[in-house]
Amino acid sequence: MELLIELVTLVIGFVMLVKGADWFVEGAANIADRFGIPQLVIGLTIVAMGTSAPEAAVSISAALKGSAEITIGNVLGSNILNVLLILGLTAVIRAIGVQRSTVRYEIPFVILVSIVLAVLGLQDNVISRWEGVILWGFMILYLLYLLRMARNGVVPETEEEEEPKSMPRLLFLVVIGVALIVWGSDVAVDAATEIARIFNLSERIIGLTIVALGTSLPELVTSVTAAVKGKSEIAVGNIVGSNLFNILFVVGTTALITPVVYSASFLFDSIATVAAVVLLLLCVVRKHELNRLGGAILLVGYGAYFVNLIAA
Repeated sequence: MELLIELVTLVIGFVMLVKGADWFVEGAANIADRFGIPQLVIGLTIVAMGTSAPEAAVSISAALKGSAEITIGNVLGSNILNVLLILGLTAVIRAIGVQRSTVRYEIPFVILVSIVLAVLGLQDNVISRWEGVILWGFMILYLLYLLRMARNGVVPETEEEEEPKSMPRLLFLVVIGVALIVWGSDVAVDAATEIARIFNLSERIIGLTIVALGTSLPELVTSVTAAVKGKSEIAVGNIVGSNLFNILFVVGTTALITPVVYSASFLFDSIATVAAVVLLLLCVVRKHELNRLGGAILLVGYGAYFVNLIAA
C-alpha cells in the first residue's frame, strides 16, 4: 500500500512539473512579447529554459535535500534517454531530417560539454560553485551562438499566439506555473526517495530511470507528436538543445546554489552520455538524416544501457 501511495504521489509530482512548466512558458513568453521583446529572443531564452524547468527544479530540490545522486542521475539519465529512447522512437515512426549546422556544430558541442561535465565532476567528485560558473560560461557562449545563427536566418522564430491573453491572466499563469514547478519538484523528489528506500535501490538508479523519464516527458510528448504529424524535423534540434540546457543551465544553476556531489559511480553513466551523442552523430553525419535504421540502433543502444544499469 505504501508503494502504491508513493507511485501515485510521484505521478502527481510529474504532472505538476510538466503542467507548471507549460503554464510558466506560456505566461512568461507572452508577457515578454507584450514588452516588445522579439519572439526570437523569447524562444531562445524563456521557452528553452522553461522546457528544462522540470529537470532544474528536481535537481535543485534534490541537491538541497542532500539527495545528490538524484540530481546528477536526473541530468545524465535525461540526456541518455532523450537521445537513445526519444530520438530513436521518433525516427522509427518517421525519418528525421537534421540541419547541417546541427551536425557540424551543435551535436559536437553537446559531446564537448558532456565531456567537460564528466571531467569536472569525476576529478574530485563534486561540481563546485566555480565549476558552476564554468558551465554557465559555456551556456552564455551557446546563447550567443544561437543569436548569431538566428540573425543569419537559420533558427526560426517562435510562432505568435493567435489570441492575445489579458495581462492578469498571463501573470496568473506565471505565478501558478512557478508554484507548480517548485511544489511538484518537492513532491517528486520525496516520492522518488521513498521508492528507492522501499525497493532498496540507490538514488542513482532512481534518478537515472524513473526521475529522468518523468522530467523528460515534455520532450517525449513533443517529439513523438511532431513525428506523427509529419513534423519530425524539429526533434533533433529540440533534443540537442534540451541536452545542452540540462548540463549547462540545470547543473550550472544547481551548483551556483549549492555544490553538487558527483559520485564516482556515475563514471559509466558519464561515458554512456557521451557515447549516446557520438552514436547519434555517426547515424546522421553522412546523409543529415536520422532514418528508421538509425532510430532502431539508438533504441537498441538504450536497451543495452538499461539492462546494464539494472544488472549492475
